[in-house]
Amino acid sequence: MADDAVIEMNETDAPETALRIYEVGYHINPDTKEEDLDKVVSTLREAIEKTSGSFIAEGAPSLMKLTYPISLREGEKSVEYDRGYFGWIKFEAPIAAAQTIEAFLKQNKSFFRFLLFQTVREDTRAKMKAPQLREVKRTDVIKQAPRRVEEVSAPVSEEDLEKALQDITTE
Repeated sequence: MADDAVIEMNETDAPETALRIYEVGYHINPDTKEEDLDKVVSTLREAIEKTSGSFIAEGAPSLMKLTYPISLREGEKSVEYDRGYFGWIKFEAPIAAAQTIEAFLKQNKSFFRFLLFQTVREDTRAKMKAPQLREVKRTDVIKQAPRRVEEVSAPVSEEDLEKALQDITTE
């Protein structure tokens, strides 16, 4: 009987109107002109706003080389992408909004790859650390690689070349 009460409480804890934090990372087709990127991203923003979502943070799309080529079917032909405009948006929206936004991204052909997931409000990006430099005292001597000495050879006559080739080929 106690288990039934726990199950009922869990079902009421997460109604469809409860807000959660989501992040969507996306790749936009590299054939898209840079002038049109704002229009493509604004369609995604509008889809989030229609689901009563509010924005937290955003990373503007920038062209990048993909780690591996992605092959997709477009109509009757196969297209392979090795580059794409990558961007991301973090937002707060109702639970039901995630399915709506995912369906929008699947239908929109401008987005060829995306990932939508639940996250936290805090900034979780890795911070870049500046490389630490080694101090060198003025009395320290920096060792250099030994210099390569070039060999100078005397001119070789054609008779010597012929003799050397015959010695090699007769062995």
